[in-house]
Amino acid sequence: MALLHRAELRPSKLDLLAAWLPGRPWFAGTAGAGVTRLASYRFDDPTGEVGIETLLVRAGDGPVLQVPLTYRGAPLAGAEEWLVGTTEHSVLGRRWVYDACTDPVYPPALAAAVLAGAGQAEEYFEADGVRNVRPPSMTVTGGRVDRVEPPTVGAPREVVDGDPTLIRTDHVELAVIRRPAPGEPPTAAALAATWPDQPTPLVLAHATPH
Repeated sequence: MALLHRAELRPSKLDLLAAWLPGRPWFAGTAGAGVTRLASYRFDDPTGEVGIETLLVRAGDGPVLQVPLTYRGAPLAGAEEWLVGTTEHSVLGRRWVYDACTDPVYPPALAAAVLAGAGQAEEYFEADGVRNVRPPSMTVTGGRVDRVEPPTVGAPREVVDGDPTLIRTDHVELAVIRRPAPGEPPTAAALAATWPDQPTPLVLAHATPH
């Protein structure tokens, strides 16, 4: 489960993305335009230390872009080139925002969703000891559920930043579709999503175990 905070971010996530996205090789849209949030989903970090959120956004009148992010309370060693930016969280303080594809907490979470049907995290707010669940803004579905436990993945040993972005570990290759579109994935081990304005499933990711 993902605990959320009723907090202010300066700069906001969308402001960070408006500056960062045009420099990506897979960017499509209007450079300099505002970034619109279409939907989002989260995965759980087993330690509860790192926020893992994927935003589906659009820059200007461009196509849908998928942007997985991680939020950390301290810099991630060796990940300077994958830093999206820093933001001040009114509850948690300074947060370091990274492209999640290079963060070691993300590949196991994505593989668990794709290969083991782990699904997305339930999001909730807590006030005075009362837990209030926030309805999801989108529905994420794994394409194959054939394992009892999530697969062993390991940290990324190589990330190829393109569309798709390829995350290569010792046990699986994960492909994150940056400009998701309807269609058949190249493998049954895939993740797809819908939301109210997007009733036709979009393929988000797929996996190839070694």
